[in-house]
Amino acid sequence: MAKQKVEDIVYDLCKPIVDRHGFELVEIEYKKEGAEWYLRIYLDKEGGITIDDCQAVSEEVSELLDQADPIEHSYIFEVSSPGIDRPLKTERDYQKNMNKLLEIKLYSPVDGKKQIEGVLAGYDEEKVIIEQNGKMTEIKKDSIAIIRPAVKF
Repeated sequence: MAKQKVEDIVYDLCKPIVDRHGFELVEIEYKKEGAEWYLRIYLDKEGGITIDDCQAVSEEVSELLDQADPIEHSYIFEVSSPGIDRPLKTERDYQKNMNKLLEIKLYSPVDGKKQIEGVLAGYDEEKVIIEQNGKMTEIKKDSIAIIRPAVKF
């Protein structure tokens, strides 16, 4: 049997807890930064995740992680909100950002630009359609380095 990835094991452990709280499990990240290993769980919900939300899930998941002990070495465990400018990755991310202003960074230029802003007018498996000043631009998803909400202050 193939060895299961840490992220998959943690997903299986924490998904029922996250669902019970009515939150969305956005991402699980397990990576080394400097000398330390980090296990991060990113949550979201309508209106945003609070510190109390993170703490509640952290306590329950931490207890399960201690029991299951799926990680051989020490690590730092964090439960967090993904932030308002998190990249669009899932179908749900695209749905939630329809008709909203996005920032897109490209691997290679489109119309001479490697970074564009526009309103998400449509998307499918292979492309996104961005509206800029009444002009529609179609961009292949595999040419996008990062796509996320444009945050204006």
